Amino acid sequence: MALLQIAEPGQSPQPHQRRLAVGIDLGTTNSLVAALRSGLSEPLPDAEGQVILPSAVRYHVDRTEVGESAKLAASSDLAQSVREALQESASLIVICSPEGARSKWVNEEIRA
Repeated sequence: MALLQIAEPGQSPQPHQRRLAVGIDLGTTNSLVAALRSGLSEPLPDAEGQVILPSAVRYHVDRTEVGESAKLAASSDLAQSVREALQESASLIVICSPEGARSKWVNEEIRA
């Protein structure tokens, strides 16, 4: 990975090599934080020692959960989340493949 060195006009980029810089990559799938120390980049681990953090957020009434635990919980809460959303919704939008749209079972579920 190449890092871009930026210096003030007329000054050498050399002084910047002794400074600390932090970079954050907020990806749609994963995120990470890295520090630049004396010209070398180093990924920073989270509390569990992982340097790559899943880009997942789970909101609770009293706290916010991020990372691996939020990602794992999403799969177990999906059915309940869908049920709650449907109960609170005034309308239903169904997105499915052309084959699914022709399915007797999909149509029966929508009517129910």
